[in-house]
Amino acid sequence: MATRLICTFMVDKLHLGVDVAHVQEVLRGQDMTEVPLAPPAVRGLINLRGQIVTALDMRRRLQIPPPVSDETPMNVIVQSAGSVVSLLVDSIGDVEDVSEDSLEPAPETLDEETRGVVTWVCKLKKGLLLIVDPHAIIDGLVRDPNTTEKN
Repeated sequence: MATRLICTFMVDKLHLGVDVAHVQEVLRGQDMTEVPLAPPAVRGLINLRGQIVTALDMRRRLQIPPPVSDETPMNVIVQSAGSVVSLLVDSIGDVEDVSEDSLEPAPETLDEETRGVVTWVCKLKKGLLLIVDPHAIIDGLVRDPNTTEKN
C-alpha cells in the first residue's frame, strides 16, 4: 500500500499539512522585511542563508483573523514551481505517514479560500488533516525575488 509523508502544522484550528517532498526545512521565527504594495498574504521577505524568501501568512491567505497572542509564527519553507517560499503558521505538528487509500478530495463544505488550496483530506485519530497544495497557496501571490524578469 502506497503512503505519503505529510509535514503537518496548525493555522488557527485548522490541522494542515504539505507533502514532505515540497518541504525544504522548518524554522522558528525569522527577522522579516516588509514589502510595500504587496498582496495582503505576503507578510515580508526573510534572508535564508543569503537566499531571499517570500514569507506568506497562512492566516491572511486563508482569511483567518490574526491570533490574539503575540507568538511569533513558525516558518515552513517549501519549494514550489521553482520558487522557495516560507509559509507562516501558528505551530508545527508531526510528520504523518498517510495511506494513499485514506485520501479523499476536499469537501465542498470548506470555505472558498480553504478549498482553493486544499487538495486532499485525511481522517486521523486526532481529527481531520487538510493537505494543501503549495502551488495553489503561492499561485498569483509570489514572484521569485532572486530572479529578474526581462521584457
